Amino acid sequence: MNTYRPDVSIIPIHGKTPRIHDSAFIAPGCRIIGDVEIGPDSSVWYNCVIRGDVNRIVIGARSNIQDGTVIHCDSPSPRDPGGFPTTIGDDVLIGHNAMVHGCTLEDRAFVGLSATVMNGCVIEGDAMLAAGAMLTQGKHMKARELWAGAPARLLRELPDAAIADMRLGVAHYVENAKRHAAAIAAMDNGAAKS
Repeated sequence: MNTYRPDVSIIPIHGKTPRIHDSAFIAPGCRIIGDVEIGPDSSVWYNCVIRGDVNRIVIGARSNIQDGTVIHCDSPSPRDPGGFPTTIGDDVLIGHNAMVHGCTLEDRAFVGLSATVMNGCVIEGDAMLAAGAMLTQGKHMKARELWAGAPARLLRELPDAAIADMRLGVAHYVENAKRHAAAIAAMDNGAAKS
């Protein structure tokens, strides 16, 4: 994938510079700051903020961070000496306008549209936090669980069909990111020629 990234801010702070794999798609309007690592074939969509200024943020391979999402972390403190880094595994789906803060999203976790995940939370693989839900501090979602509401609570176990749909979603975003990267590069090449 082309690493050309127009209108993207990649900002070092406190001696830490974001590390972004060449195959990752970073859409225009994104702001990526500090101690951030983004893995291969992951995608960060339009107008996201990923701010690793007070702790570390790691995003694995083939994960997608959809439009308008904010990812942050929390500082070390006397009560929490390690603070709350944010760790996002491989093949994770994060819906539009989500807030992901100081938590762990294991491989294949799903965070729905406009959902909030707070400090110290863990979402295990193949678990889904529903759209608009708020997972309050320190909660732990087990594999294949569906949680919803504000505050979020366990609703039920996800069926195999829902898990299969999430896997298809990951593959879709990897391919769609390649199409967007090509469209952005073509648009810029056209502007340069005129």
